[in-house]
Amino acid sequence: MVELLKQIKNEEEKIRSGGGSKAIEAQHKKGRLTARERIAKLVDPSTPFFELGIYTAHEMYEEWGGAPAAGAITGLGRVQGRLMMVIANDATVKAGAFFPMTTKKVIRAQNIAIENRIPTIYLVDSSGVFLPLQEDVFPDTDDFGRVFRNNAVMSAMGIPQITAIMGMCVAGGAYLPVMCDHILMTEGSGLFLAGPALVQAAIGQKASAEELGGAKVHAGISGTADFREPDDESCLARIRALVDKMGRKPGAPFDHKTSEEPLYPPEDIYGIFSSDPSQQYDMREIIARIVDGSVFEEYRAEYGQTVLCGYARVGGWAVGIVANQKKHVQSVVPAVGGGAGQKRIEFGGVIYTESAEKAARFILDCNQNLVPLIFLHDVNGFMVGKEAEWSGIIRAGAKMVNAVSNSVVPKISVIFGGSFGAGHYAMCGKAYDPRFIFAWPTARYAVMSGDSAAGTLVEIKIKQLEREGKKLSEKEKKELHESIRSTYERQTDPRYAAARLWVDAILDPAETREVLIWALDAASLNPDVKEFKTGVLQT
Repeated sequence: MVELLKQIKNEEEKIRSGGGSKAIEAQHKKGRLTARERIAKLVDPSTPFFELGIYTAHEMYEEWGGAPAAGAITGLGRVQGRLMMVIANDATVKAGAFFPMTTKKVIRAQNIAIENRIPTIYLVDSSGVFLPLQEDVFPDTDDFGRVFRNNAVMSAMGIPQITAIMGMCVAGGAYLPVMCDHILMTEGSGLFLAGPALVQAAIGQKASAEELGGAKVHAGISGTADFREPDDESCLARIRALVDKMGRKPGAPFDHKTSEEPLYPPEDIYGIFSSDPSQQYDMREIIARIVDGSVFEEYRAEYGQTVLCGYARVGGWAVGIVANQKKHVQSVVPAVGGGAGQKRIEFGGVIYTESAEKAARFILDCNQNLVPLIFLHDVNGFMVGKEAEWSGIIRAGAKMVNAVSNSVVPKISVIFGGSFGAGHYAMCGKAYDPRFIFAWPTARYAVMSGDSAAGTLVEIKIKQLEREGKKLSEKEKKELHESIRSTYERQTDPRYAAARLWVDAILDPAETREVLIWALDAASLNPDVKEFKTGVLQT
């Protein structure tokens, strides 16, 4: 765990260097700060910036030299004490151009802001769409145009948006700032639909970038910019002054008390948790290092014990926790089949009928009582076999999935270890609209584990070859198995998921509580809770 965590942190540090020292130097020569320097001056002194999506586009676009963090920085920070979403182009990465994953990253940040009603600040410094990949950036519902559509929707919802143009803002990207509440421009920046070269080619007119859409033009002639600032520092100071004047809207109806630290240090988690699927650990011990005062009010503690449910507080916020128990437990076979009443061992990390029934009911109760939900994943999937089928595992699983799907309180997911198959869905995977989804470095996220998938795929391949009259030696079978397993393992790595925005961040396990507080504070900004309805439940 510690070695893997060190590797993750080293990789993140490299990603933070953006386009590298030469690109940073070039940005400074223009009299401009880098995106990360801007954010550091924007957020309140001595407060952290919680970055989301740092691994976006990791090991992607390598034929174009890569795009660290997809050339954009997104995350949560405090500005004048207010929680804000910050979206900043990194001009050291391909002049801040939009790759396909850049667009998806900005849209993900906007969607988080929409779901949680988070005021948003854009620091724009971008050359526009990365033209060699325009077909994957331009046309679809989760592509470039969605960014501006979201600007309009956020404005209509009353979510404040401030844009600072601190470099180039060209072509379609020019609509983003103009659809926000406030527009600031620094000297030397530019805002235009077409740059000098395109204007000359299209209509034969010669004009400089400054004449077309410089800060002076938009502040004094077009009337588009609200504030013209001499440099980055004064622009960021102006943003802070504007945020300071914002009114406050009513918050969410979730219960909040004074926060209390856990009784046990979070670093204990390193020694408690095991990423080895064959090893057991007690999930209650992890929960005790995350929740306020280490107090966990466990719901139906003696029933369906492979899923833990209960009430707690995190950062003072009341929460309901649904977590996979990784200890094997002894239970009594329910009154079905020939073994009714006998004792049996239930495997940790597996969802049994009773576990699913309990979790579904608990989720319903949390919605009834306006309690946000936290899902802690380390799940192999649902139990299979004759006994499971006779007990109604499909019906119970469907009930849990229904409850998760229709839940109206905020849902936050953290993947500790495995999160496989339908177990991932039932535990509020990405497709089930968690407000945030995080992963530990030990997370594994797929239809099934690498070994299981490799065994299945090798068997299929062997039968296919046999039909063609070919037979593999034991050595060839082993090599094929290892090849498939290694490919599958790479795809189940949380970095692979984070690169594609399937998770919002990879966490240091000891910082899980801190991150959950960020997420709950964000969720508390949205006062709207829809009416809870489940539709038809299989009973």
